[in-house]
Amino acid sequence: MTLSRRQFTKEFKEAAVRRLELGASIAEVARACEVNPNVLHRWKRELHDHGSKSFTGSGKTRAEESRVVELERKVGRQAMEIDFLRRCLQHVEEQRKLQALTTRHSSTRTWRKK
Repeated sequence: MTLSRRQFTKEFKEAAVRRLELGASIAEVARACEVNPNVLHRWKRELHDHGSKSFTGSGKTRAEESRVVELERKVGRQAMEIDFLRRCLQHVEEQRKLQALTTRHSSTRTWRKK
Protein backbone atom coordinates (compact mmCIF):
# COMPACT_ATOMS: atom_id res chain seq x y z
CA MET A 1 0.00 0.00 0.00
CA THR A 2 1.57 3.26 -1.11
CA LEU A 3 0.54 6.61 0.23
CA SER A 4 0.42 9.51 -2.19
CA ARG A 5 1.22 13.01 -1.09
CA ARG A 6 -1.70 15.36 -0.82
CA GLN A 7 -1.48 18.49 -2.88
CA PHE A 8 -3.08 21.71 -1.77
CA THR A 9 -3.93 24.66 -3.97
CA LYS A 10 -2.41 28.07 -3.49
CA GLU A 11 -5.82 29.42 -2.44
CA PHE A 12 -6.22 26.71 0.21
CA LYS A 13 -2.83 27.49 1.71
CA GLU A 14 -3.46 31.24 1.68
CA ALA A 15 -6.86 30.73 3.33
CA ALA A 16 -5.31 28.61 6.07
CA VAL A 17 -2.64 31.24 6.75
CA ARG A 18 -5.28 33.97 6.70
CA ARG A 19 -7.22 32.10 9.40
CA LEU A 20 -4.05 32.04 11.50
CA GLU A 21 -3.55 35.76 11.01
CA LEU A 22 -7.16 36.41 12.09
CA GLY A 23 -6.37 34.87 15.45
CA ALA A 24 -7.22 31.20 15.16
CA SER A 25 -4.79 28.88 16.90
CA ILE A 26 -2.43 26.62 14.99
CA ALA A 27 -4.12 23.55 16.47
CA GLU A 28 -7.60 24.70 15.38
CA VAL A 29 -6.55 25.43 11.82
CA ALA A 30 -4.51 22.23 11.61
CA ARG A 31 -7.52 20.17 12.67
CA ALA A 32 -9.88 22.02 10.34
CA CYS A 33 -7.56 21.67 7.35
CA GLU A 34 -6.43 18.16 8.32
CA VAL A 35 -2.74 19.03 8.12
CA ASN A 36 0.17 18.85 10.51
CA PRO A 37 0.79 22.07 12.50
CA ASN A 38 4.36 22.11 11.15
CA VAL A 39 2.96 22.39 7.63
CA LEU A 40 1.00 25.46 8.68
CA HIS A 41 4.14 27.02 10.14
CA ARG A 42 5.96 26.37 6.84
CA TRP A 43 3.10 27.84 4.78
CA LYS A 44 2.98 30.92 7.00
CA ARG A 45 6.78 31.40 6.73
CA GLU A 46 6.73 30.94 2.96
CA LEU A 47 3.89 33.41 2.49
CA HIS A 48 5.68 35.91 4.74
CA ASP A 49 9.06 35.45 2.99
CA HIS A 50 7.91 35.32 -0.64
CA GLY A 51 4.55 37.10 -0.71
CA SER A 52 2.72 36.69 -4.00
CA LYS A 53 5.48 34.43 -5.36
CA SER A 54 4.81 31.79 -2.71
CA PHE A 55 3.18 28.45 -3.50
CA THR A 56 4.14 28.55 -7.18
CA GLY A 57 4.17 24.85 -7.86
CA SER A 58 5.64 21.57 -6.81
CA GLY A 59 8.42 23.14 -4.78
CA LYS A 60 11.20 22.34 -7.21
CA THR A 61 11.09 25.73 -8.92
CA ARG A 62 12.51 27.63 -5.96
CA ALA A 63 15.22 25.00 -5.47
CA GLU A 64 16.21 25.33 -9.13
CA GLU A 65 16.20 29.12 -8.85
CA SER A 66 18.47 28.97 -5.82
CA ARG A 67 20.84 26.65 -7.71
CA VAL A 68 20.97 29.14 -10.60
CA VAL A 69 21.67 31.98 -8.17
CA GLU A 70 24.42 29.93 -6.53
CA LEU A 71 26.04 29.18 -9.89
CA GLU A 72 25.82 32.82 -11.00
CA ARG A 73 27.52 33.85 -7.77
CA LYS A 74 30.26 31.30 -8.39
CA VAL A 75 30.78 32.54 -11.97
CA GLY A 76 31.03 36.11 -10.69
CA ARG A 77 33.61 35.11 -8.09
CA GLN A 78 35.66 33.28 -10.70
CA ALA A 79 35.49 36.26 -13.06
CA MET A 80 36.84 38.47 -10.28
CA GLU A 81 39.65 35.98 -9.60
CA ILE A 82 40.54 35.87 -13.31
CA ASP A 83 40.66 39.69 -13.47
CA PHE A 84 42.86 39.77 -10.38
CA LEU A 85 45.24 37.18 -11.79
CA ARG A 86 45.43 39.03 -15.12
CA ARG A 87 46.39 42.22 -13.30
CA CYS A 88 49.00 40.32 -11.30
CA LEU A 89 50.46 38.81 -14.46
CA GLN A 90 50.52 42.21 -16.14
CA HIS A 91 52.32 43.68 -13.13
CA VAL A 92 54.90 40.87 -13.14
CA GLU A 93 55.52 41.34 -16.87
CA GLU A 94 55.98 45.09 -16.39
CA GLN A 95 58.45 44.45 -13.54
CA ARG A 96 60.44 42.01 -15.70
CA LYS A 97 60.63 44.50 -18.57
CA LEU A 98 61.67 47.26 -16.19
CA GLN A 99 64.30 45.04 -14.60
CA ALA A 100 65.64 43.99 -18.01
CA LEU A 101 65.98 47.65 -19.04
CA THR A 102 67.68 48.73 -15.82
CA THR A 103 70.14 45.83 -15.69
CA ARG A 104 71.18 46.27 -19.33
CA HIS A 105 71.89 50.02 -19.02
CA SER A 106 73.22 50.16 -15.50
CA SER A 107 76.11 47.84 -16.19
CA THR A 108 78.97 50.24 -17.03
CA ARG A 109 81.75 48.01 -15.83
CA THR A 110 83.78 46.31 -18.51
CA TRP A 111 85.66 43.15 -17.96
CA ARG A 112 89.30 43.03 -18.93
CA LYS A 113 91.57 40.09 -19.10
CA LYS A 114 94.88 40.48 -17.38
